[in-house]
Amino acid sequence: MSVCVVIPAAGSGTRLGEPVPKAFVDLGGATILQACVAGVVASGVAERIVVVVPADLVDAAHDLVPDAIVVPGGAHRSDSVRAGLSAAGDADIVLVHDAARPLTPPDVFRRVVDAVDAGHPAVVPGLPVADTLKEVRADGSADPIPVVRTVDREVLRAIQTPQGFTVAALTRAHADDAGLATDDAGLAERCGIPVHVVAGDPLAMKITTGWDLRIARGVLAERRAQAERAEVAEELR
Repeated sequence: MSVCVVIPAAGSGTRLGEPVPKAFVDLGGATILQACVAGVVASGVAERIVVVVPADLVDAAHDLVPDAIVVPGGAHRSDSVRAGLSAAGDADIVLVHDAARPLTPPDVFRRVVDAVDAGHPAVVPGLPVADTLKEVRADGSADPIPVVRTVDREVLRAIQTPQGFTVAALTRAHADDAGLATDDAGLAERCGIPVHVVAGDPLAMKITTGWDLRIARGVLAERRAQAERAEVAEELR
């Protein structure tokens, strides 16, 4: 089955505190967007990659990732995903992958594609929740905030991307132009499409804050150091 990966990268990323939109922030030799696209390519699952960026950065993005199709995004994430979906061509499966998860291992992409190919219309990667979770009465004024109850974490998963869909399922999920959600699986659930979870990976972390950026840069720096050590070892043989 033909696979297209849509990468929404039109957000400003204000919480990151950088002077440029998040996808264009440097990770140390490559931008977040470049690292993300490189990860998709390394997975080997995609016949087509569509990157969605702010309209005024389309040319800049194309220069960074010339092998991808670059299209302008919208005001909301859902608008950008719809823009990417319209450029998916004749794909059978569409993966929607956050640009802000540039360290996602290739195996995560493959697990999602395999599950959709096996007949599940909507598939997301997720991790078990390690922390104790509490529901609070968040009325915006209390400090400290009252706890309502402790939530059973055994039935919870922290959801990541790429999220995979048949084209029919993703099109149906986004049929409502006013539909807003923090992820595409949420839109699918809202219209009755069953969603399944496969194993995610800690490296599929999302870069949201400055602390996340430091971690991502450290991981990539260690990868480069390992590659350099391997090259030296090979030369000494």
